[in-house]
Amino acid sequence: MEHGSSKDLTASTFSLADEDHTLANSVRFTLNQDPRVTFCGYSIPHPSDARVNIRVQTTGDPAKEVLKDALQDLMIMCQHVRSTFDNAVAEFRTSKTVEDMKIK
Repeated sequence: MEHGSSKDLTASTFSLADEDHTLANSVRFTLNQDPRVTFCGYSIPHPSDARVNIRVQTTGDPAKEVLKDALQDLMIMCQHVRSTFDNAVAEFRTSKTVEDMKIK
């Protein structure tokens, strides 16, 4: 859900349900890497409320589009991490025998 003025598309607050610091901090980090972003921060209204508010202010592009781009970039980063991890596990398993993996 987006909150903010429909007149100024460069600044918006987005409310994400069923999310916490894990996603919010990752999105904040990704947004702050974007040169189009002048401000990005997040808050959790109440610890028992599974909701995150992410504020985005940009240099001119619509905040909604910048957030979409950041989420896409974050998804690509996560896919890369997962792929790298899976490849490392597969390589480890093929390079070791069962006896090598036992704890001594």
